[in-house]
Amino acid sequence: MRTLRTDDGLPLHWRQWTKPGLDRARGTVLIVHGLGEHGGRYQHVAARLNSWGWHVVAVDLRGHGASGGPRGDIPDPERYFKDLAQVIDELRNDEQLAGGALLLLGHSMGGLIASRFVAGGLSASAGGVLPAWFRPVDGLILSSPALDPGMSWFQKLLLNVARPLVPHLPAGNGLKPAWISRSPAVVKAYVSDPQVHSRITPMLARMIVDAGEEVRDHASEWLVPTLLMWAGADRCVAPSGSAAFAAAAPRLLVQGYCFERLFHELFNEPEQEQVFARMQGWLEERFARTTMY
Repeated sequence: MRTLRTDDGLPLHWRQWTKPGLDRARGTVLIVHGLGEHGGRYQHVAARLNSWGWHVVAVDLRGHGASGGPRGDIPDPERYFKDLAQVIDELRNDEQLAGGALLLLGHSMGGLIASRFVAGGLSASAGGVLPAWFRPVDGLILSSPALDPGMSWFQKLLLNVARPLVPHLPAGNGLKPAWISRSPAVVKAYVSDPQVHSRITPMLARMIVDAGEEVRDHASEWLVPTLLMWAGADRCVAPSGSAAFAAAAPRLLVQGYCFERLFHELFNEPEQEQVFARMQGWLEERFARTTMY
């Protein structure tokens, strides 16, 4: 474990799972976790990736887990992307982790952050200016990304009122623990986890809505190899957001798959082996040649 200090002085908690063995890794997968949780909940995902030849890093987002900052809040709409850029710079300067392919694996809000981060590079291809925080990556894995948070028109109206008046006032996120998985053990562990919280501010909620729209609007221009997996029985985010993105994105670059019966946390469902198998197959197909470097 290590601590990365952001450019505005906030400590971010860094977890690292290094591929064992003497042979070189294929690269590094950077996990971006979801709203209210933390990177430690992905240890079993990291173990699978290690066994397939990848180093894994997960950093608790600001306002989450062991990292600093008010719970469920961001100071400005681009703050997560600036933090992610700094993490990537640190990773690429690490003697052990640098080299090979660099992939982002984002779940839920983390999937939204990762995909919006990648979409930042599309502005240049259209003749625009790259955001200062943009960094290229080699691939993207999305698990139930929050491309559409499923807010009603009334919730959006309330958000439009609250955002300018009380942008950093925390409130409950409205998500029920029972929605994350059909496994009682997973739900119990989630509820009892002291590093899990249920807070969100209007500033963060507005970012989620706006970033999802931005990603969906750029789907047809997508340039990064992407595996998009989503839950058909999701109640935490709207599955239609992922379906719309998959339908509009180039099929040669974006492989989309809906697990119809599964709940939100695909890697924590009773059918998780099906999810891991699909991810492993995609990695073997897309990054087989990066096994040695």
